[in-house]
Amino acid sequence: MSASKKKIAVFFGGRSPEHDVSVVTGLQVLRAIDQTRYDAKPVYIAPDGQWYYGDDLLRDRNNYMLSPQVTASMKTWHLDASTVGKGMLRADKRRLFEKGEGEEFDVAIPAFHGLYGEDGNIQGLFEFSGIPYVGMRTMASAVLMDKVATKRMLASSGIPMLPFAVIKRPDEGFIVAKDLIEAAMGDLKFPCIVKPAHLGSSIGIAKVNDVEELRACLPAIFEMDDTAILEPFVENLVEYNVAVSKAFGDVRTSAIERPKATDELLDFKQKYLSGGSDKGGDKLGSKSGGAQASEGMLSLTRDINPDIAAEMKNNIQNCAKQMFETVGGCGAPRIDFIGNSKTGELWLNEVNPMPGSFGYFLWEAAEKPVLFTEFLSSLIEEAIVENKKRKLPSDPVPKDARLLKRKG
Repeated sequence: MSASKKKIAVFFGGRSPEHDVSVVTGLQVLRAIDQTRYDAKPVYIAPDGQWYYGDDLLRDRNNYMLSPQVTASMKTWHLDASTVGKGMLRADKRRLFEKGEGEEFDVAIPAFHGLYGEDGNIQGLFEFSGIPYVGMRTMASAVLMDKVATKRMLASSGIPMLPFAVIKRPDEGFIVAKDLIEAAMGDLKFPCIVKPAHLGSSIGIAKVNDVEELRACLPAIFEMDDTAILEPFVENLVEYNVAVSKAFGDVRTSAIERPKATDELLDFKQKYLSGGSDKGGDKLGSKSGGAQASEGMLSLTRDINPDIAAEMKNNIQNCAKQMFETVGGCGAPRIDFIGNSKTGELWLNEVNPMPGSFGYFLWEAAEKPVLFTEFLSSLIEEAIVENKKRKLPSDPVPKDARLLKRKG
């Protein structure tokens, strides 16, 4: 192994309803990464919060979920946050006087989706430890994974967004009184779309036509999230998704995709499990460093670079760039828009700080195509640059603010 190779730790899994999708994305990254430049190792976080590292077993999708028999024979690991400026994973001690084995890495690639990974939590841990990491920074990750906070932050940006209402999980149980729902909705009228405020992948989304239908849907949302968001149902629904990044030197957008739903809503199963073979993947895999998809993830029926009016295309791209610059974007988030196909109206629906499969297929079909391997290299180098921008001196306290005596 070349000593000049940067060591990359790819984090995936996690304590999230989107754990399984994260595993798929993490394994795709491990297959697609440029092995001539980087030495990449997997860091798998199981649903129970245990960390596993480096074993070849973690690279094979067929081994998931890891069985109790397998995990019993494997070491568990944790991030040593005291090693500032250098990633350090340490094996948990199994005996009192056992020395914890350590493994260094240069850059982290969090390939998480949803809670406790895409939402700023692990980004904050990397920031605290001074570790370069791929993707949106802590603040942007936290805001954009909260659909309510996203709307409030972008309210003054001029980007069109639908009106909304918020319903919080009760202190006890999951049933919300009818009068509380009506008060929360204000001027919002049925039919509505209800969904969790902090989850992605279309988990928990439903169309409701009256208060009773809404009350029936809320318990399923409140099992996974403490906040539900309501928006008006859009007639003649059409969706457009586009990614944006500055990892290539300038802020640019990917290809636009227009998903085709078989129903009024594109739910989780349509998004990830429609079409597809037992092995997953599609024709993009061979030119993407071996990247393969989950069943149906890339074989979902969709139009890439659909034939749409130039004004609509420019509107989508400009709104995506404006959102990105407003939050001080990094990485390659995907911005999802919804519109009315008959009126031409368009609204920003939500932002995915870390889209499934990193949205690599959108970049391969962009005006300036970027293959997955090159895409990942650009994100890694951006992570190093962003880390240097934020680096503090070894003693970050200014001389005029020092109250304690320095030694040496």
